[in-house]
This record gives sequence, C-alpha cells and structure tokens, in this order.
Amino acid sequence: MSSNCVKRFGGRWVSLVSHRGFSTSSEQGLKSLNLFSAINQALHIALDTDPRAYVFGEDVSFGGVFRCTTGLADRFGKSRVFNTPLCEQGIVGFGIGLAAMGNRAIAEIQFADYIYPAFDQIVNEAAKFRYRSGNQFNCGGLTIRAPYGAVGHGGHYHSQSPEAFFCHVPGIKVVIPRSPRQAKGLLLSCIRDPNPVVFFEPKWLYRLAVEEVPEDEYMLPLSEAEVVRQGSDITLVGWGAQLAIMEQACLDAEKEGISCELIDLKTLIPWDKETVEASVKKTGRLLISHEAPVTGGFGAEISASIVERCFSRLEAPVARVCGLDTPFPLVFEPFYMPNKNKILDAIKSTTEY
Repeated sequence: MSSNCVKRFGGRWVSLVSHRGFSTSSEQGLKSLNLFSAINQALHIALDTDPRAYVFGEDVSFGGVFRCTTGLADRFGKSRVFNTPLCEQGIVGFGIGLAAMGNRAIAEIQFADYIYPAFDQIVNEAAKFRYRSGNQFNCGGLTIRAPYGAVGHGGHYHSQSPEAFFCHVPGIKVVIPRSPRQAKGLLLSCIRDPNPVVFFEPKWLYRLAVEEVPEDEYMLPLSEAEVVRQGSDITLVGWGAQLAIMEQACLDAEKEGISCELIDLKTLIPWDKETVEASVKKTGRLLISHEAPVTGGFGAEISASIVERCFSRLEAPVARVCGLDTPFPLVFEPFYMPNKNKILDAIKSTTEY
C-alpha cells in the first residue's frame, strides 16, 4: 500500500466542516497528520467540548498500544481518561452504564479481535437498551473504538475484520474511516450521535496514511457514502483501508480503457443504498471488496440489496473480492489479502462478461 496514494486521496475525498455542523467551508487551518494523530485530535476535542465525556480502556491512560490516546490523561485527568482491567465485557458494560446516565462514554477495545467477549453487552444490552424501555432510557452516548484489519504481521489474533457480525444488529451503527481527515470528522460525529456506535479504525493506516486535516472542530455525516472517483463502466464499493487498494486497481484499469466508479461506504449500518444504487444503474456492474472472509461478509448484503433494486440494469453478476474463508494467516497473509491484482482481474472479468 502506497502512502503517496493515500495522501493523494485527501484533497478530493472529503468536504470540510466546522463547529458541529456540516458545511463545505475550506478556510480552516490545515495540518499534516497521520491517522492515529487525527484520532487523538478528535478525542481531545470531544473531551474538551463536553465535560461529560470519558475515555477508557486497556492502557489508554499512557497512550494505548497505537498511541491514539497520548496526552489525554495529562490534560484531562485520570478521572476522565483511565485504564480498565483486561475485560472487554466489563469495558463495554461499564460504558453502557456510563452512557445511560447521560455521559459520553468512549470505550477502547485494544484490538477488534478481542471484541468478542463484549459481544453480548453490545448485541443484547447496548443495541436494545432504548427499545426495551420504550425510549425512556438509552445508552446513545456510547462509542466503541477498535483497531481492525491487517497490519502485515498480526497473524490470527491481531488482524481480523469483524464488522459483519455487528452489521446484523439493529440498534447500533457501524462506521469505518478510510483516511485521517475522515477519521477525525466521523469519530466526532459518532461520539455526538444519539445512538451507540462501533467505530472500527484501520490500523494498517495509523501511521501510513497522512493528509492535510483541519485543526478546528468539524464533523462528517454518517450514513452518507461518497463517490470518490467517477466512472462509467463498473462500480466499486469498499470501506476503510481497502479503498487505497481499490484506487490503485482503478488506476490500472483506466490504463486498459476501463472507467471505474469508486464509492466509500463509510457507514456500514445504516448504509447508503441510494448512492450505490444510482451508481450501479449508471454502470450496470458492481464489485465489492473487503478484508473479511467472503462468506457472510457485509459485501453479501450489499450484493443482495443491489440485485433486488437493480436486477434489470445489471449486465454481469455482482463480483466480490474479499478475504479467504480461513482463519487470518501469518506467513500466508499476502495470499489471503484482496490485493490490487485480484481486484483488477475481477474488474476485467466483470466488464468482459
């Protein structure tokens, strides 16, 4: 993955917004940040602007394993930024209670691979809290951050992409950014959204992705996909770190005369069906790519929905280029990953169908 490729995305992928509203102003001061620094900046703003906001998780008080919480405890105190026991179920359960009392609970799960012990708390408590009380009570102030996806050397237990598990759960939102500027704006929107949110951060990009990020406070809308590259022959849909890989495949396809439209979904639940539908009705073809295993991945839901909505306009079967149906490997990671060449081959076969 090329850092230059990620940087190049920054200027045209994001509309700038400021002061808790959504706008297109581009007059803010910009600073070159990598993704973990953008996350850190968003957390600083969230704590600074809301005295009811708290950040907690394993090792967060001294910056966390990826340094996303560096400096927070020193600035805001250990009563608002604090470590927890190594108990994901307890972290999320505590967050639910904190949010239910009207606070902004920002919980960190150190790796998305370890979110599974908290599955019951997320699925049966956080997602249903509002509904079981007839909206008398809610834990909408809960945001769960978790680094997800491949990192080049993570192996079985530090590389998984579990987003599809949570996309099957009404009552929560699932958001995944692709770049530093997106990460800051989307995270602030998640923290201030009146619903519990699971926010997956592509750890491959924590230091690799660098772009100009507004220093001021801004938010980006949830459930609004973005067409980051216009095209006419085939629609490509992805999220997170996979967007950079897909962009490279689009550039190579363009050299062979294939015009690709690339869409960043950003919010997986609830996802922006209308934007994807409009694109597929124009191109007649759809390719979805994600790191998670192909079977039961969220790409299957996108495929099913688009076939229902666009069946008569499709000129080829929907293609999926995803991870393999195996536990995430260590030495065989290059074979597992949905890389540029796999995507390019699928673009060609779909357009030639």
